[in-house]
Amino acid sequence: MFYANSNIDTETEFEKRRAAAETLAKAEGVEMAAAPYDHEEWMRDVACGYEDEPEKGARCARCFRYNLAKTAAYAREHGFDAFTTSLTVSPHKVSEMVFAASDDPMFLKENFKKREGFKRSLARTAELGLYRQSYCGCEFSRHA
Repeated sequence: MFYANSNIDTETEFEKRRAAAETLAKAEGVEMAAAPYDHEEWMRDVACGYEDEPEKGARCARCFRYNLAKTAAYAREHGFDAFTTSLTVSPHKVSEMVFAASDDPMFLKENFKKREGFKRSLARTAELGLYRQSYCGCEFSRHA
């Protein structure tokens, strides 16, 4: 499992979410790695000039592209055959928009909302006592 979320607005929130991902990885018996937190880079490379975009707009598409590119690079560097994202489990994310954010041939375009994926994620979250966030992560999504 790879955790890349420099889009998250504070390091405290980043760490809460990272800890939840580590708990899940441990429960699933998989190793987890995390990209360093660099919100300044994310603001510069993704959000700058897109601050007023609505949720599900161009800023979000850029953010998906940014994080999926980091994930793809990690996957290649560590010899993975494929990678995917958990973003599509959320009913707040448009799976087609997430899929369009990467044309990497290693990217598995799985819509995890299917087959009651969101409902199953809620049950697993409760079972493991995982932190559930109330917003996407960036400061712009807090006001959406």
